[in-house]
Amino acid sequence: MLHGVDVSSYNSSFSTKGLDFVFVKATEGRSYINPNQSAQAARAREAGCVVGFYHFLWPGNITAQAEYFVEKCASVHGDLLAADWESTGAGTHASNAQKDQFLREVKRLRPTHRVMLYCNRDFWLHHDTTSYAADGLWIADYVTAGHPRIKAKWRIHQYTDSPLDKDVAAFGSRAELKKWAHPA
Repeated sequence: MLHGVDVSSYNSSFSTKGLDFVFVKATEGRSYINPNQSAQAARAREAGCVVGFYHFLWPGNITAQAEYFVEKCASVHGDLLAADWESTGAGTHASNAQKDQFLREVKRLRPTHRVMLYCNRDFWLHHDTTSYAADGLWIADYVTAGHPRIKAKWRIHQYTDSPLDKDVAAFGSRAELKKWAHPA
């Protein structure tokens, strides 16, 4: 399995040693942009890592959020794009239909990118009703790396958040992940 991390503006310094991929928080809702995303992505690219960006999804204004995400994230062709579907600080969350709409809208706006769903095990098992994850599921379940407690096919597994969010990817090599990330 491949190893990676996901970072936000709070992780201004992180090591890329031993990493194959790095996901960077780009945006949230329709008002937040990670001021460090370009530098974080550049650090990952310099290390030869596959880069992904994610948007923290809020309920409501889904088309506007998708447009905001693709316009404000520092992605280039071959970068992965993901929706982070979980509860907001206010305890609300986008509905299952809104999650699906966001993924489809990002895919429509950026058809040459792989689009993924990030969520935790609870959301996948208790909030999801369609099993729609666009091009791939990135599941958070803090158990042994590569063994999330779900039956669905997953591409990336976040297995801990200490000292930062660490992930593994179900690909045989970095070259295989890069090839998958560059759809025709």
